Amino acid sequence: MLRVLFVCHGNICRSPMAEFIMKRLAREAGLEHRLEIASAATSYEEVGCPVYPPAKRELAAHGISCAGKTARRLEKEDYDRYDCLVGMERVNLRNMQRICGGDPEGKMSLLLSFAGSPAEIEDPWYTGRFSVVYRQIETGCRAMLAQLQRENRL
Repeated sequence: MLRVLFVCHGNICRSPMAEFIMKRLAREAGLEHRLEIASAATSYEEVGCPVYPPAKRELAAHGISCAGKTARRLEKEDYDRYDCLVGMERVNLRNMQRICGGDPEGKMSLLLSFAGSPAEIEDPWYTGRFSVVYRQIETGCRAMLAQLQRENRL
């Protein structure tokens, strides 16, 4: 079982979108039993809050439910629990490394790096562009899943 943790600042927009998009892609590929997928925040600001309504609506528009998901904060122990820790932007990576005490095993990456892009997933909390962010995340998740399959990690 490969364990993947998606991380953003508050765990109410981008990282839960990534969590549920990847769960859907894994299910469609028949790989849901080989992946454990979750998400977390680098801040305490939204801990316990549900997915932000516009993010929830965007997922629902694509037939994806995120019912029951509430924000939680990344913990140092998550570094040992997960095989891949995937941030949405560079500031997430810096905060992930700070919280986890570095990245000695090279488990941390940006989501769009799997698609060969140095780009970051924009924060729809500020831009309001949830459909754009959905497409960015879906692109990254599809590329990540394909890479994990090519590397025989699934």
